[in-house]
Amino acid sequence: MFDAIVVGGSFAGLSAAMQLARARRRILLVDAGLPRNRFADASHGFLGQDGKAPGQIVREATCQVTAYPTVDFVHGEVLDAEALHVGFKLTLAGGRIAQARRLVLATGVVDVLPEIAGLKERWGASVLHCPYCHGYEHRDRPLGVMAGHPMSAHQAAMIPDWGPTTLFTQGVFEPDHEQRALLDARGVAIERTPVVALLGGAPDLEAVALADGRTVALNGLFVAPAQRMASPLAQVLGCEFDEGPLGPIIRTDAWKATTVPGVYAAGDAARPMQNATLASADGVLAGVAAHQSLIRDALAA
Repeated sequence: MFDAIVVGGSFAGLSAAMQLARARRRILLVDAGLPRNRFADASHGFLGQDGKAPGQIVREATCQVTAYPTVDFVHGEVLDAEALHVGFKLTLAGGRIAQARRLVLATGVVDVLPEIAGLKERWGASVLHCPYCHGYEHRDRPLGVMAGHPMSAHQAAMIPDWGPTTLFTQGVFEPDHEQRALLDARGVAIERTPVVALLGGAPDLEAVALADGRTVALNGLFVAPAQRMASPLAQVLGCEFDEGPLGPIIRTDAWKATTVPGVYAAGDAARPMQNATLASADGVLAGVAAHQSLIRDALAA
């Protein structure tokens, strides 16, 4: 019986595991090795780690966390979870069964990219999600925003701080009068003919092809794709969800406790605004909260 099992070994999960390890709790860290940020060459805007490859950050952090003697690490996938009278039972790929008094789900999300020719092979390089993470590297060059949800106009209004910007409505989102006024004030061009292909030598981007045969020169294209849970564990355990701007997120309180007692959730799967720093901070909160809940249980017993 572990004190806690942390599922997911990227920024959120490692940060949670670090707090529990330093509290001298026996924990199991399980990671499938498929982080959302694996498509990006560098992580930016992460204090102390700016410009470093996400995989390198995770490898170094994993070494630091697993150096604590109370930490077990398993590279693999959790297939199922079950709440017990006391704690939880997890089934791992390969048949291993593990039990713990607390769970921290740092399982992340999967980006569901638009089915447009040339887009997937540029994801994380010239097709981008977050301007704060990647906008600086594409500064002073033509940029685009592909509309996909009501917040697209808000995103397009930010991007001119990095370069001249075009909003591609894709026929799915038309800015209202107030939004058009904001976009005009920010110098954003609006293109209503859909993008049908991305052009140039991937992973770089030189232009986009439109449905009417025209091309528009671009160096970077910001896309906010729909998202789904990377793991079914939260749903299997009965956690409640909220509808975020891009898809469902696990409902948590300020200390990252889910609606299922003893289960905490951290990182992209449990917040609408997503980046490495926020994921790490979420993990700290979840780890500390899980530890303090274990203390309360011991006192009550």
